[in-house]
Amino acid sequence: MEQKRWEDLELKDGFMFAKVMRDKQICIKMLERLLDVKIADIKYPADQKVIDIQYDSKSVRLDVYVEDDENTIYDVEIQTSNTGELSKRSRYYQGMIDLNMIEKGELYSKLNKSFVIFICTFDPFGKGLYRYTFENICKEDNNLFLNDQAVKLFFNTAGTVGDVSDETKAFLQYIGGTASPDAYVKELEERIAKVKLSEEWKVEYMTLLMRDKENIEKGRREGKINGKIIARYEDGLRPEEIAKKMGISVDQVNAVLEEEGLLQLV
Repeated sequence: MEQKRWEDLELKDGFMFAKVMRDKQICIKMLERLLDVKIADIKYPADQKVIDIQYDSKSVRLDVYVEDDENTIYDVEIQTSNTGELSKRSRYYQGMIDLNMIEKGELYSKLNKSFVIFICTFDPFGKGLYRYTFENICKEDNNLFLNDQAVKLFFNTAGTVGDVSDETKAFLQYIGGTASPDAYVKELEERIAKVKLSEEWKVEYMTLLMRDKENIEKGRREGKINGKIIARYEDGLRPEEIAKKMGISVDQVNAVLEEEGLLQLV
């Protein structure tokens, strides 16, 4: 999460995006524009749904996670930084969503149709397209689809190429920072203004910011400690000696050394 003041949040900021899309009609209109579909109704399983299958697995916090009246799942994420791992992350998100749907022993046939959607403020694939749609298809026969009903889409707010509606372009450009007289964009602006009036959500945002800062500081402290452990081990000290000098447990020393692939079993 970007370290922004509450008053400066925009739709492209994940927290604001999630709160704006809590308005059912606004969320439905967004999905209809992005996917060129008609949706009668949606429901929200959770606000910024967290999927955490196992205690030791990497949990996923989803910006917008909704299900329509035909049981289709939509996960919509705002992405403002190009980390180079978006393709793999979409794969992970899809897998976690599927596991969440069948974790109670449901049959594979019970897996709902799903869309994992990333709205990017950069071009994720460098082709200039407004929209990149991916489905599993046979390489030997491009007319043969796997039909697993899992679709991944990446939208580019700076796109210039592709067959998308003017309404979709206006929405994407607004997220990218361009003003528009589009009626839906005006709805979004009004909704953002209302969200910013909520003291409850302001406190929630500030709490998350504080937690992020604490986690960053914790990571820095742990990084310094780990660096000292590694340096002393490379200087020839045994784990027991390192633990004694640093006032920490031998298990903590061994865990760091093992993670770095330095622990030598005797």
